[in-house]
Amino acid sequence: MPRRGHLVKRDLTPDAMYNSKLVTRFINNLMLEGKKSKGSRIFYDAIDRVAKKHKEDNPLELFKKIVDTARPLVEVRNKRVGGANYQVPVEVKPDRATALAFRWILRNARSRKEKSMAERLSGEFDDILNNTGATMKRREEVHRMAEANKAFAHFRV
Repeated sequence: MPRRGHLVKRDLTPDAMYNSKLVTRFINNLMLEGKKSKGSRIFYDAIDRVAKKHKEDNPLELFKKIVDTARPLVEVRNKRVGGANYQVPVEVKPDRATALAFRWILRNARSRKEKSMAERLSGEFDDILNNTGATMKRREEVHRMAEANKAFAHFRV
């Protein structure tokens, strides 16, 4: 964060296939070493596999549903009060929630055992739609931690 002024968010260009900024954000997180065409090919292949499996005719709506399901609603933040550190539950801002969901999806997809990245990503998407898998486990863990520390909510950051 700069000492002076504020950061201006750059506007993303929507992706070519679905004309969605959310998809562009995901592809930007997915790509490695600036290889955007490779990242977009992986994403489109994965979302098509999931759409065929779930017999969905609109893959973009399916992707929005996947991201909404994986987003955390609350998280804990550390707050120092009188020499003691408390974990205070706070609501997650929409941009941060989406970023966390992307991060969890990609981390867990990369750690899967399938052969190609498109298979791994489609497997993770499928797990999220079924409310199973590592991404949903992580989300539930974050929610459980916030629930456990509800007593410190009055220290809100």
